[in-house]
Amino acid sequence: VQLVESGGASVQPGGSLELSCQASGDYYSHYLMAWYRQAPGKQRELVAVIAGNKSNYTENVKDRFTISRDTLRKRVFLQMKFLKPEDTAIYYCNAGPQKQPPGDYWGQGTQVTVSS
Repeated sequence: VQLVESGGASVQPGGSLELSCQASGDYYSHYLMAWYRQAPGKQRELVAVIAGNKSNYTENVKDRFTISRDTLRKRVFLQMKFLKPEDTAIYYCNAGPQKQPPGDYWGQGTQVTVSS
């Protein structure tokens, strides 16, 4: 399974951004898909996960971020609104057959920078 992220950029605080992840290879539609992020000097953390019709978010992004998927096109999205400087990180797409994240497969990451 290959995962390729796109959509990372530099934005001002309060701005919006949408990340996209394209899956290919031996990917199955029942796989969970998730977004993780890693800020400089910090551990990688789970941001959001979608499995079936259920999604979950880490507390500090609830009501600001939305994860969604296009199963037919093997894509997962992360819509981010009201971005804060503390959202600055490399965002990674993750997928796999596991019932709980993380899945087995990782993308290379896409940089999101929130700064005035």
